Amino acid sequence: MKARARESKGAMSAISRVTLTAAAIASIGVTPSADAASERVPRSLGPRTGVVVAAAQIYPPGTIIILSDKRTLDLVLSRSRAIRYRIGVGREGFRWSGVVMVGRKAKWPNWRPPAEMRARAPELPELVPAGPFNPMGARGIYLYRGGADTLYRIHGTNEQSTVGEFASSGCFRMSNADVIDLFDRVRLGATVVVK
Repeated sequence: MKARARESKGAMSAISRVTLTAAAIASIGVTPSADAASERVPRSLGPRTGVVVAAAQIYPPGTIIILSDKRTLDLVLSRSRAIRYRIGVGREGFRWSGVVMVGRKAKWPNWRPPAEMRARAPELPELVPAGPFNPMGARGIYLYRGGADTLYRIHGTNEQSTVGEFASSGCFRMSNADVIDLFDRVRLGATVVVK
């Protein structure tokens, strides 16, 4: 129950701020000033953690390797080098492993919570539009298996404190700065190995 409450609270914290603010503004019939809106918008894309590391690889360049227990994501550059990023991964009961592929990429994606997540947290909306309060952050890299969307993503986050933690429902969270960097480097069809 505590994990569900934390998931619900984390996902809803930014959403409720936006909803409550919009409702309050509508009730008094005032257009918000740019200053008022900018106070709620994150000022930073978060830290850049990507660093080139020496790492013997059996995978070809362009492959993404995720080590959930270490909370790292490696983008293979060559047989001996990779860019390593710090990531947030699935909490207890939500970690998984396998081989998938990058099936889609999106800048500032909308977020549609999966039915399973909405069953656990019914207060979640059907859709959270793109923007600084969206839990998907600045970029979404969609993971597919056999041509079908797995519903798992590598994505940015509006909760930077969860990067490097066991915090998600199975997706992989990066700082917005890191996911923008990875997004620009990774190609559609790239293999993603989750261990």
